[in-house]
Amino acid sequence: MIQRIQSVYLLLATLLSGGLIFVFNLWVDDKGISFFVIDSFRTESVPLKIMAILFFVSAALTFIAIFQFKKRQLQFVLGRLAILTNFILLGIIVYFSQNLSGEIKISEKGIGLFIPILTILFVVIANKAIKKDEELVKSVDRLR
Repeated sequence: MIQRIQSVYLLLATLLSGGLIFVFNLWVDDKGISFFVIDSFRTESVPLKIMAILFFVSAALTFIAIFQFKKRQLQFVLGRLAILTNFILLGIIVYFSQNLSGEIKISEKGIGLFIPILTILFVVIANKAIKKDEELVKSVDRLR
């Protein structure tokens, strides 16, 4: 039953975490150069590389959760792991966006900073729908 509403929300979360990171920049440095997630692999900073990996881990978790529709508890747990991953990701992004070089001169944050927040939102909505499905199945089982 891939056509359920939580699958749509999980697919949107997957597209946000895995696809839009190549489209929207995270910030613009003082030289006017846009910094994308893929640029993290070219830096020497280990936390920035971890940040890029966490984006892909989040996308993978939500994508795998889509196809776990027969195992709703596992789907719910994968959603929770994706939320936790995105909170860690959000912390790393906020840390680096506050410690940019030349922050006093220029402060241009990109729209890419909101990707983990939107991903968390979609996964929370998907988890609510998964929980509702689980309660519906349990109520039908009680009637038997």
